[in-house]
Amino acid sequence: QVQLVESGGGLVQPGGSLRLSCTASGLFFSIDEMGWYRQAPGKQRELVAMSTGNGHANYADSVKGRFTISRDSAKNTVDVQMGSLKPEDTAVYYCTAKGKRTIMSPTRDYWGQGTQVTVSS
Repeated sequence: QVQLVESGGGLVQPGGSLRLSCTASGLFFSIDEMGWYRQAPGKQRELVAMSTGNGHANYADSVKGRFTISRDSAKNTVDVQMGSLKPEDTAVYYCTAKGKRTIMSPTRDYWGQGTQVTVSS
């Protein structure tokens, strides 16, 4: 069974830092992309950062220069280092992976359960 397990959320003061980690466990034939989305109360889920198959990183404009994504394709892990955190970064953060379980499987999105990040003084 494929699972994405996140860790590293919590409460942090404005201006502080947090590092979120995600591990994809289970058998994957291939993973094309791994990254992070977030969803704040009353808002739609939005992209935070994505590490693509060609090694590129895409970021939401709101986090550029503050967040850095890193991926270890050999270990099927993806982290996001979040700095200069603001109250508006408060949300549940979800890890996601796009991939195939077997060579015959369709490519699909997998999601973690989410981890809460609260930025507050």
